[in-house]
Amino acid sequence: MAVSERMTEAEAATLQLAGEACSGLGEGTTFTELEWVRRAFLARLGFEPYPGTFNLRMGGPDWDEARRVMAGEAGIAITPEPGFCAAKCFHVVVAGRITGAVVFPEISGYPPDKFEVISAVPIRQALGVADGDTVSVSVVC
Repeated sequence: MAVSERMTEAEAATLQLAGEACSGLGEGTTFTELEWVRRAFLARLGFEPYPGTFNLRMGGPDWDEARRVMAGEAGIAITPEPGFCAAKCFHVVVAGRITGAVVFPEISGYPPDKFEVISAVPIRQALGVADGDTVSVSVVC
């Protein structure tokens, strides 16, 4: 395979999106502080999560296409302890500066426009983002 073909495949595996920062329900903090979650994220994603998640509200045709692409990818599976749901993750870069992972809990009724990011740092504070701000994100599939 030629180098140019590999580059095209790599580029196709990165989704460029933008969403609107929004507050969550506060459940991410409790979840990311569970010991088994911290261990699983460290083992599977390579970092311990800062307590909580950074939430974006997504929409539009680019988001619809990204959801379709991610649904067809294996992602990074997070296997839960009994009584918790599994999750599918993908590595992300938020605002071109902060690495982390988007987490999609595998539960019925999960909002289709919700994009929850975990990171080793508090993303909202690090970027100075307020609810309603548009934030870019690159998703590596």
